Amino acid sequence: MVKAIMGLFILISGVQLCHAQTTTSTYTKAEQDIFDLSKKKWDWMAVKNIDSLGVLFDDKSVFVHMGGSWGKAQELNVIKSGNIWYKKTSVYSVSVNFFANTAILLNDIDLVAVVGGNEVVNPFMVTEVYVKENDRWKMGSLTFSKLLRPVRTTDQIPQQK
Repeated sequence: MVKAIMGLFILISGVQLCHAQTTTSTYTKAEQDIFDLSKKKWDWMAVKNIDSLGVLFDDKSVFVHMGGSWGKAQELNVIKSGNIWYKKTSVYSVSVNFFANTAILLNDIDLVAVVGGNEVVNPFMVTEVYVKENDRWKMGSLTFSKLLRPVRTTDQIPQQK
């Protein structure tokens, strides 16, 4: 009986250990590179670093916002002029899938932005599409999809309706 109980204990411990190993989150170099690039992009948008963003955005890139969609030149002009200031981004989760030379990244974020002179915060799922050309990642698309979940950020900013 003692052997049976010990065997059962070892079996259960082994299953728990295997499960713990499979749920540990480690990223490949390619995944970490895309996560890092996305973080840099949010930082560059916050400080209106048009030069770095201009290199990152492909000439044929598209941007989809709550107020419309446009290409690279207009996105850079919107950022430079301050019509949209991506003031602070709180990222809650990030994932990426690769398809040949394309990476599709999803960010669950709260975005604190100044739009038309009004400071707002909105929850978004942001889709970023990157294409690797000549060993360099370029952004092909950036799409903001507003989420129905409540804002999580602790910043005391009124939510846009």
